[in-house]
Amino acid sequence: MQLKIDSRTVEVDADPDMPLLWVLRDLLGLTGVKYGCGIAQCGACTVHIDGVAVRSCQVPAGDVWGPVTTIQGLGTPDAPHPVQAAWIETQVAQCGYCQSGQIMQAAALLAELPDPTDDDIDSAMEGNLCRCGTYPRIRAAVRLAAAKMREQKT
Repeated sequence: MQLKIDSRTVEVDADPDMPLLWVLRDLLGLTGVKYGCGIAQCGACTVHIDGVAVRSCQVPAGDVWGPVTTIQGLGTPDAPHPVQAAWIETQVAQCGYCQSGQIMQAAALLAELPDPTDDDIDSAMEGNLCRCGTYPRIRAAVRLAAAKMREQKT
């Protein structure tokens, strides 16, 4: 099957029922996408499909409906996405395992809602779990990224 992943078209020899998570990690080597729970409850495997944040552990590869963006395609080391830059600036990560999913969820939120309230942030991010409990720093990073993105538009 043919998929568009991080702005490039790839041919993948996979069963259409194989979860997108395993296509990304095992077949394409995109290990920034993490396996957490396998039942869409933790958010570690969050990617964007056609701009929508989804849990890749629950999307069969054959059902992918648009371009896929992973954490590796969100920004670059020289030009990180504003959410990635805010994560670094606010030093969100402790163990870091959940952070790619957190960042992808936050980027989708800000693409849809450029000036979220704390309640908006909490609501959008509640399905992404952090065992280290960095939720206050996550909220601060999302607020900072939102401000940076609004500044870029002016």
